Amino acid sequence: MSLALHFRKAARNNAWSNDRLLRACAELSDGEFLARRTSFFPSLHETLNHNLAVDLYYLDMLEEGGVGLAIFDGIRPLAAPELRTTQLASDRRLIAFCDAQDEALLSRLVPTDRGEDGMVPERVDDLLGHLFQHQIHHRGQAHAMLAGTRIAPPQLDEYFLAFDAGRRAADLTALGLEGPEALH
Repeated sequence: MSLALHFRKAARNNAWSNDRLLRACAELSDGEFLARRTSFFPSLHETLNHNLAVDLYYLDMLEEGGVGLAIFDGIRPLAAPELRTTQLASDRRLIAFCDAQDEALLSRLVPTDRGEDGMVPERVDDLLGHLFQHQIHHRGQAHAMLAGTRIAPPQLDEYFLAFDAGRRAADLTALGLEGPEALH
């Protein structure tokens, strides 16, 4: 499998996982979503809003939008239902970006705004790898926090294998996405 194909699949997995987790969080009351919990960020609200904010920052770099760190100035924390909608829009942008990549485009350098460290050129494939790892890292924390509520955390690792196709089919259809087996 090419790296470009892997990133196309990873972008869809990212959208699927985010949606499953945010659908579960939408079943919580506002108080439960905002409640203080033990993790890197002290609530589901802060953790999942952080994931969205970092997505928007990295999408700006990948798309060479030029906003850089200033993107954080315009981001406000969202409640679970609005967060789900906004995250899905961000995930669709990431899917579109990944769908447009090939091996040559993945190896190109894009400027990344690192504040006091200035503009640092980074490879697109490295930025995507970091972004997906960041998402997985914080989704895992949110998943653990959700386990401490009345809502059971959803399964998030039934995506890439053909064996799991039946487990993800309804979700992917609802999101208007195809599964990894449809990508070539």
